[in-house]
Amino acid sequence: MQVPTRACAKRQPYRTKGILVLDRKPIFLLMSSFFKGGTLIEECKELGIHTILLTVESLKDKAWPWHAIDEKFFLPTGFEQPGITNAVSFLARTREIDRIIPLDDFDVEVAASLREHLRSPGMGDTTARFFRDKLAMRVQAQEQGVPVPEFVHVLNYNAINEYLGRVPAPWVLKPRSQAGSIGIKKCDTAEAVWEHINRLGDEQSEHLIEKYVPGDVFHVDSVVYDNQVLFALSSRYHTPPFDVWNTGGVFATQTVDPKHPAYAGLLEINKEVIKAMRLVRGVTHAEFIRSHDGQIYFLEMAARVGGAHIDRLVEAASGINPWREWPRLELAYLQQKKYKLPKVKKQQAGLVICLSRHEHPDLSAYTASEVVWKLAEEHHAAVIVSSPKSAKVDELLDEYSRRLTQDVLAVAPPTESAVH
Repeated sequence: MQVPTRACAKRQPYRTKGILVLDRKPIFLLMSSFFKGGTLIEECKELGIHTILLTVESLKDKAWPWHAIDEKFFLPTGFEQPGITNAVSFLARTREIDRIIPLDDFDVEVAASLREHLRSPGMGDTTARFFRDKLAMRVQAQEQGVPVPEFVHVLNYNAINEYLGRVPAPWVLKPRSQAGSIGIKKCDTAEAVWEHINRLGDEQSEHLIEKYVPGDVFHVDSVVYDNQVLFALSSRYHTPPFDVWNTGGVFATQTVDPKHPAYAGLLEINKEVIKAMRLVRGVTHAEFIRSHDGQIYFLEMAARVGGAHIDRLVEAASGINPWREWPRLELAYLQQKKYKLPKVKKQQAGLVICLSRHEHPDLSAYTASEVVWKLAEEHHAAVIVSSPKSAKVDELLDEYSRRLTQDVLAVAPPTESAVH
């Protein structure tokens, strides 16, 4: 019989002064089907965590922070079942995996399935559904009294016709399991709705129809521990992500001033949604819309860090980076220590980002003293500004959006799925 090179027997931790102590390094398995999460990986290194990166073969040449990664594995076919479960179970024969962390929205359900299979702590299949399935999260929110735009499952034709006859147009047809604005169709007539539905064939039940609510779209980024929202920062999109995705342009978002009429309501509904979705600990990125009459509706929530460099926006405004806090809180829970959020600073910040027609766009002329971060690589351009004054951030975002449109902007057609 072949004997594994590492001991398979589960060693029992011990306690000292009430703190759980391992006689080895904690082992975190980080899963990502997209190139992201470098800040989290580096934080794991700083915390003394043995880090295993599991990603796809197509990403092996990306600029991962290799110095902070202890082991790396690449899957040629992606995170498909049953292959992914077999692969991780094989790793677990000789590694005591303490936590499984998905770095991208599309990995949340796979990670939950693996936790269920390995009986590893963290979000399981049922809870993960609330953060990945747009229909499940709407039903759950509605049942818990959280306002959502009126919706119907694309399932029963009588129910769909009743909905279209009762709820005024326009409507949006949404995939249940895509991320952000991917695959969303806006429809102004019932005929257009049915045209899209009929094209879907057997994929119809993977969609829902929702009333299109005009208004301002916000996002709230949070850190949660022991069922408590310890940190939440609200921001407003200058142009809704749906519009940017479908027509192109500069994506811009800025933090919400506490004096804004939506400020308190956003933080409150965000807390209600997190409670409704039963998140015990982790990070979230949620989106809400405030209609023209002032009503705030829940749109969706993800159990991951916001994309498009929103983590850097959050850090510029508060000093808190969700990527860094995620492994910190997981390690604290593993060791049964008290997790303490770093001191929060109170600034206003804004982010502009767009596709660039140049591989390395020239941002040397973006020199306002409020600029705290710039990105100019791989056909992307981005700038973050920070100031104590919300009006100054708003002014700079308007100016830089215009200049980026003139200097570098490229427009790509929308796709029906996420692009690696």
